[in-house]
Amino acid sequence: MLAHLHVKNLALIEEIEVEFGPGLNILTGETGAGKSILLGSMQLILGAKTSKNMIRENASYALVELLFQVENEKALETLKALDICPEDGQVLLSRKIMDGRSINKINGETSTVGQMKAAAACLLDIHGQHEHQSLLYQDKQLAILDAYGKEKILPAKEKVSLAYKEYSKCKTELGSMNMNEEQRNRELAFLEFEIKEIEKANLQPGEDEELEARYRKMSNAKLIVDSLQLVHNLTGYESKEGAGETVGEALKEFSHVTQYDPELTPLAETLTSVDGLLNDFNRELSTYLDELTFDEGEFYETERRLDLINGLKAKYGRTIEEIFTYRKLQEEKLEKLHKYEENLQELKERLRELENILEKKSDELAEIRKEYSKQLEQKIIQGLKDLNFLDVNFAIDFRKKKNYTDNGTDDIQYLISTNPGETLKPLGQIVSGGELSRIMLALKAILADRDEIETLIFDEIDTGISGRTAQKVSEKMAVIGQHHQVLCITHLPQIAAMADSHFEIEKHLQGTETITQIHVLKEHDSIRELARLLGGAEITPAVLENAKEMKELAQKQKNTRFK
Repeated sequence: MLAHLHVKNLALIEEIEVEFGPGLNILTGETGAGKSILLGSMQLILGAKTSKNMIRENASYALVELLFQVENEKALETLKALDICPEDGQVLLSRKIMDGRSINKINGETSTVGQMKAAAACLLDIHGQHEHQSLLYQDKQLAILDAYGKEKILPAKEKVSLAYKEYSKCKTELGSMNMNEEQRNRELAFLEFEIKEIEKANLQPGEDEELEARYRKMSNAKLIVDSLQLVHNLTGYESKEGAGETVGEALKEFSHVTQYDPELTPLAETLTSVDGLLNDFNRELSTYLDELTFDEGEFYETERRLDLINGLKAKYGRTIEEIFTYRKLQEEKLEKLHKYEENLQELKERLRELENILEKKSDELAEIRKEYSKQLEQKIIQGLKDLNFLDVNFAIDFRKKKNYTDNGTDDIQYLISTNPGETLKPLGQIVSGGELSRIMLALKAILADRDEIETLIFDEIDTGISGRTAQKVSEKMAVIGQHHQVLCITHLPQIAAMADSHFEIEKHLQGTETITQIHVLKEHDSIRELARLLGGAEITPAVLENAKEMKELAQKQKNTRFK
């Protein structure tokens, strides 16, 4: 769950720190107090775009930190796959926003936006107006059905996906083989030409490296001779400037003085060794120079052979080994073309077999989905009635796609009618934004025990509702709070009364600056905030008593109906 939120220098927020608890966490406050900023801070961790306008005036950066206590096995597996290891079961996600850039960190280690987004997505789910609108898309509707029946649907989807992969591979291979006689003859001639060209070259493994070394030596023969001749002169005995001649003179001088001081004998012996080494070196160098020859014919043949090999590399592979591999592939293609009709028939038969398998697996998936759709229809109808859709009817319409996909052949659409005798129609043709949010809430309550994301955040869940409907929504929120940590931003007292933890967001002046703060409310403060939501600016004793009764009733319901 989300254990701790820290926000600094973000818009109106100078700095806030909040400890959230399990169950239903309610956030209330005056319009414009900064509730949307608080929600926006969490969306930043989920990968929302940043801008320098987010940074509080006169501040150099903004910071958002979310600390999660992770216990869900699925979330732990996802984090492990992202190379994230919770420390004592905790994961700290932080994003620091500066002018033109942001720094993302997970448990203090720098991470990419993608890694941060993936980690946050398995820990936190925000449901606002955008998410409610996603209910209008058929892909989302199918995903909800699949989540509801995941025990049987997911294994069936995996089988369809594997069958589709094999089918697509075979279909692609068949498409590449589909050619007329003229095309086939042209391809045969081309393959035979390439194979013969490689065979004619009679390449040998490692030949190119040997030739390149020889070519470098021959093409730089003059440079080698000039350099070695200079070395020979500098180290030899032919001139007074040579090192050998100089060492010889030094030995003569030593021979005069060693008779006077025996301690110089080791030095003289060392110099004698140097003279011997120089002598050996010069003899070997002279032999090398005498044997160094330049054969113009050999040089031309080496150059020609290298040009041939490099030409083949440009066409068939970067190395001789890759050229051999390419030749083998072309030989296999050639063999297949010689047996074209036979292979074509085999491939067509294989495709028919794979299509039959895919169709069978897709039909099996469709049947499982239809089985669960009937259950889901009834649960949604009951859930919507619980949310004050008194005469609602709901159905999931199935249609078969013309083409196969890795997700089956099902096109589904949610159909609804909200009035007696009204024909079932697609969601988008019937419901308002407020009704969509209630439908999403009903679905969340149904999926609550199956949803593996621990923390759910609801914004604008109370759009366009009041009275009895608001009470029904509050009860549904309490149900979800039994299975998840829920954060809900609301302006309705019926929902706020259900809080396990109640937070107030307020805005006030500090000198010449406006700042947003948040604090947890004790029971009497929570009742006073409920009274404000009930009665507006003037809080009378009667309104306070009404708020107290509402809080007591909500707690009684939670302790009896929702346990």
